Amino acid sequence: MPDLHTTNVLLGIMAAVSVLEGLLLIGLGVGGFVMYRRVMQLVTDLEARQVAPLREKVDAILTDVHAITARVSKQTERVDHAVTGTIDRVDETAARVRAGVHDKVSQAAGVVRGVRAVIMSLLQRESHA
Repeated sequence: MPDLHTTNVLLGIMAAVSVLEGLLLIGLGVGGFVMYRRVMQLVTDLEARQVAPLREKVDAILTDVHAITARVSKQTERVDHAVTGTIDRVDETAARVRAGVHDKVSQAAGVVRGVRAVIMSLLQRESHA
């Protein structure tokens, strides 16, 4: 009959090493979980101390930018309305001036034609006489 004492000792050592490996893996898992919780707590604290106040400031700035943008938009609309009104009035004035000048030029042209007709008539009488 073969001697199983050496085999049993080796199997016992292998079982003990397997148990130690299992305990080591469980310990690493627990250590990893504890480290994860600490890192997450650190991130949460950092966010509360640094990011939250910064976010409030950015939100306040964005609110101000929105208000300024709305004000600028309103003023731009007013300026556009004023410029459009001014251009309309300039167009009306130009049309009136054009009509007035046209009337005066037409009257002056009529007078010149009349004077010319008189001169032509006089010249024709002198050439017949």
